[in-house]
Amino acid sequence: MISSFFGKTKPINYIVLGVFLFLFYFANIFFGPSGQKFSQIIPFELLMFTALLLSVFITNQIVRKEKATESNSYTMVFFVLLAISFSDHLGHQNIIFANFFLLLAFWRVLSIKSIRNVKHKIFDASMLIATASLFYDWSLAFMLLIFYVIGVYDRKTFKNWLVPVLGTATVFVLTFTVLKLKGSLHFFAEHYQFSLGLFTDKSFFQVLDFKILIYLILITIVSITVFVRLRNVSGGKLLLLRIVFFTFLLATVLILFNPVDRSPVMITFFPASIFLTNYFEEIKKQNLQEVVLIGCLVLASTLFVVHLN
Repeated sequence: MISSFFGKTKPINYIVLGVFLFLFYFANIFFGPSGQKFSQIIPFELLMFTALLLSVFITNQIVRKEKATESNSYTMVFFVLLAISFSDHLGHQNIIFANFFLLLAFWRVLSIKSIRNVKHKIFDASMLIATASLFYDWSLAFMLLIFYVIGVYDRKTFKNWLVPVLGTATVFVLTFTVLKLKGSLHFFAEHYQFSLGLFTDKSFFQVLDFKILIYLILITIVSITVFVRLRNVSGGKLLLLRIVFFTFLLATVLILFNPVDRSPVMITFFPASIFLTNYFEEIKKQNLQEVVLIGCLVLASTLFVVHLN
């Protein structure tokens, strides 16, 4: 029943998942370890929730437009379940906003495969990644993704390699101008520190908790399984999935080298939900799909309750 309901893309799916995410998000705000009063969450928490909800919908639009999965709502489902499972990270406000802009950048990057308006897409993606870095400094690492995609699709055009620099510079020049007018140029020195938790006095398990480690290992195994199963599929989709996996690898490196309280685990939700969906689509028995979805829902809810306690 659940698998067949989300097996199609209908407006009701957006509404159900939106309400579902809303309930869990604000339950985490009110009943979590740092419970807040209603007067304390308006309007900033609503803005954060809107950014998170839009991230879910943007993810769905990306997979539909770029055909990263079949036509269904499973990618949104897995994204929401991951958000619930890692509800202890929903308080990382800057990561939520950075992830929103990174998703828009990933969309522009993946659309380069059409080889139309390549420079415009590279410029847009560079600006979006630079904008994301204003919230989370290590977002700039995803510039590597742009250069990787240029190398894959249009490496012979020399100007393409210069566009990311121009796009990044545009954002920083505009930011510098605004900060100069406000007398807040100290923002750059204070914000762009690129700290590495693993190389400080913190232990490995202060940088990476057990739940995240299991999650990263699981998604890696799922991704490898998807590649093995789809090895005979047309090169277009495989190439796109390799780019998505590269995104996951970059995010994983950032997670491994940053402390838990600044962990960008949310950035992995986009690639993880795509690979989970591709894996799930290979399950042909509907009864088994039901069991898997219900199991994922129970697991996510359990992790959420454990976090509240």
